[in-house]
Amino acid sequence: MLAHKYRFFWFYFSVLGFAGISTALFNDFPIVLGIPIVLAIVYFAIFHLDYLFEFVVLATPLSINFENLSDFGGIGFYMPTEPLLLGITVLVLIRSLVNDRIDRSVLSHPLSMAILFYLGWTLITCFTSSNIGVSLKFFLSKLWFIVPIFYFGATYFKSREKIKRFLRLYFFSLTIVIVYTLIRHSFYGFGEDQGHWVMTPFFKDHTSYGAVLALMLPALIGIFFLARDNVQKLLLGFLILMYLFALYFSYTRAAYISVAGALVLLLLIKYKIKFSYVLTVVICVGALLFANKDAIWMSLKKNKSEHATEEFSERIQSISNVSSDASNLERLNRWACAYEMFKKKPVFGYGPGTYAFEYAPFQHHEDLTIISTNFGDGGNAHSEYLGPLAESGLMGMISMLLVVAVLFYSGIKLYFKLQDPWYKTIILIGILGLFTYFTHGILNNYLDTDKASMPVWGFAAIIVATELRLKRGELEESAA
Repeated sequence: MLAHKYRFFWFYFSVLGFAGISTALFNDFPIVLGIPIVLAIVYFAIFHLDYLFEFVVLATPLSINFENLSDFGGIGFYMPTEPLLLGITVLVLIRSLVNDRIDRSVLSHPLSMAILFYLGWTLITCFTSSNIGVSLKFFLSKLWFIVPIFYFGATYFKSREKIKRFLRLYFFSLTIVIVYTLIRHSFYGFGEDQGHWVMTPFFKDHTSYGAVLALMLPALIGIFFLARDNVQKLLLGFLILMYLFALYFSYTRAAYISVAGALVLLLLIKYKIKFSYVLTVVICVGALLFANKDAIWMSLKKNKSEHATEEFSERIQSISNVSSDASNLERLNRWACAYEMFKKKPVFGYGPGTYAFEYAPFQHHEDLTIISTNFGDGGNAHSEYLGPLAESGLMGMISMLLVVAVLFYSGIKLYFKLQDPWYKTIILIGILGLFTYFTHGILNNYLDTDKASMPVWGFAAIIVATELRLKRGELEESAA
């Protein structure tokens, strides 16, 4: 019985021992070192896929991006996570075809159907793309994030313990990255310029780092309120302060706003404000803004606040600076290019993943900034919604918006149905975390990275798995 319990430790001990012997005996052939690692991965993939998935969760915050790998046709990978996610994707698809392993109730869930519609349209526009090779690689990367994290995850999150394990593993590694970043940043006096890159090599820049911090902060606070042990509460309280400190010194203005927006959403949910009321207010405010758009634009043009300042209030004010803030102006340039690309190809777009290769000719001279490039090699559209508009046409943006709408509708409806306080809290923190991300997604897009995709699609899978458990009678439904 004891041997059975620790069989995985013995397995890893064996393969690592073999790796050591291989290195000693065959140091002229370092490829031998990879044999036991591959064998271990194959073993766990076939017999214990849960453990391999958990390893990927643990590795995600610590993964490192290797861009333009020549051996893989120029495609970049986050190592070691993306190759493992690709392997899990292939295995899950094979299992589903052979053994019907994906629960049909997962496939028929409205959120799953919205995601399949999004993936289906993305695949269609791959074949009308200006660069089919790039688009197919882009589509493949979407698959290896969504299939193992969302579809396998919806089966994986079958118990409270699995949800706890998922959160603990991700938080453990993310906390290591935060400690590393803060220590490194402290050497430079927490300066704003250095705050843009001190999180490398784990995050490419401060905006993706800030987005993930904002996404995970509600979960950390929720876990604090769920904790019953005083020692745990003390530790979690310290971690919350550290995450807030890290978020502040990420110098990510969009992350600040997204957290404030999540707080507003929390109040709306807690006080059960009807959606019709919220929609009415949004429409009225939108109409008022549209009617006064010229006056508002002139006012924004007068804003000279810069984000490169120690004053937090000035950093927030700089979000609306469209006169001198290069970051804001470049973002407007990218959005304008996306819209012009849409007008040129409104139905199918230029193809998934092609924005960076196509937007240069759509830049207008008056929109160029000091950080613009004439060759258009500066990156993507800086929006989860305008990117698909340019790359997959109007239906591409609609499919993305549909996924977001169904996700929040399902999550909020489930929150009010649940009676179990633990699950209500978990669903609530998932909704709030996702809200920070998709609010941030107006200004940036990171679902092509493992750092953001793991918690985003992970929380989505938790919502679906919990709703299916509720329907099967495994959880108590609220009488209200």
